[in-house]
Amino acid sequence: MKPTTITAISTAPGIGGIAVIRVSGTDALEYSNAIFKAKTKSVTLLKQKAYTVSFGSILDKQKETIDDVLVTVFHAPHSFTGEDVVEISCHGSLFLQQKILQLLIEQGCVLAQPGEFTQRAFLNGKMDLSQAEAVADLIASNSTASHRMALNQMRGGFSSELMKLRTQLLNFVSLIELELDFNEEDVEFADRNKLKTLATDIEQLIARLSDSFQVGNALKNGIPVALVGETNVGKSTLLNLLLNEDKAIVSEIHGTTRDVIEDLVNIKGITFRFIDTAGIRDTKDKIESMGIERTYQKIEQASVILWIVDCTQLSEHMEWLTERIAMRAEGKKVILVFNKIDKIAEDEREVLDQLFQQFKGERIYISAKEKINTDGLENALVNAAQLPEINPGDVVVNNVRHYEALQNALTAIRRVISGIDNGITGDFLSQDIRECMHFLGEISGSISNDEILGNIFGKFCIGK
Repeated sequence: MKPTTITAISTAPGIGGIAVIRVSGTDALEYSNAIFKAKTKSVTLLKQKAYTVSFGSILDKQKETIDDVLVTVFHAPHSFTGEDVVEISCHGSLFLQQKILQLLIEQGCVLAQPGEFTQRAFLNGKMDLSQAEAVADLIASNSTASHRMALNQMRGGFSSELMKLRTQLLNFVSLIELELDFNEEDVEFADRNKLKTLATDIEQLIARLSDSFQVGNALKNGIPVALVGETNVGKSTLLNLLLNEDKAIVSEIHGTTRDVIEDLVNIKGITFRFIDTAGIRDTKDKIESMGIERTYQKIEQASVILWIVDCTQLSEHMEWLTERIAMRAEGKKVILVFNKIDKIAEDEREVLDQLFQQFKGERIYISAKEKINTDGLENALVNAAQLPEINPGDVVVNNVRHYEALQNALTAIRRVISGIDNGITGDFLSQDIRECMHFLGEISGSISNDEILGNIFGKFCIGK
């Protein structure tokens, strides 16, 4: 069956200066040429050289001009998808974009599904699965670190590491399985000492890649920061200030915030995911109590805690509150934020310091309403993040699917090491090695199934 030729708008939805419509497939040149007339009469897309751009017009069935466009031609296999590809750059009118799409569909094109261009690139061997997933991460990157991390993976840094591991394991498993063919002769082709050294090295590398997920996930999805404290201490005001918009309702009424509010903001190149939570207090209101329970959950999930205290009205329940926050924030970065500092005298700060002298973490004095010392708070957040700098060539795992596969591969390679130590037979060693290779192969896509591929590429935007 002849593969379909697909088309879609590859630029962002909406009106802009220009829009790009991509066509990919065996008939991409023919279908595009049928609606295109070059300004130079001798030019035809069917004979156009690769990587060249032609200026001309898109014509409808009545040969009336729809728009003046630039058309770029790529020949298989030297294109993004590995197929013949045509990219039509037209003016950014929504009407023009849809009209050109309609003309291409009338010629025989089919509208591309989300991620179908990238999926074809994967299926045609232009990139492996981890590189394909990095394309989506690159599009979604919102900071210098997340951009660099996605770019490193798309260029094959992660794939190269995995390929080395699988090649080394394949060499050894081949020797072990060769032994099984000569089991009656009691020969040993695979040196167990060398195999253990290799397995130990691989275990350390897989563990390092797996451990990098915590950093990678934070860079990709934002470092979770929970804003916690009693009611009416200024959590919502601070959130609105950090986000530079009125995201949360601010009111003097206690218990206004009853659910969790989240949003992302980039501070000095690092993406933070701020979480405004319900104020913690003793209440009989069932809905507010549910919100407070969610606050405790977010404290446990967050990497950084902003514990906000109202300088003007210290609660008599402070000891009770301290115990509840400390219980769930163990091992996390906690920044004590004294808010409404504009409403107290300088000598009153000493009283605050005395009351919280047992708190050993960083403390910041601010006024969220008057925007006092917000720079100091941002610096404290950046310091609390403690993220390593991502350099070109660094391999950092930021994908949950990759992390799970690495964890499974790590379990398998540890069984190999244990098996060598316990002198188990080659057939069991071979099984564990192949299992480790299987999970590594799931990451690169050398082992995959339609359900996994559909789930991955279904999350892409249409046109990519």
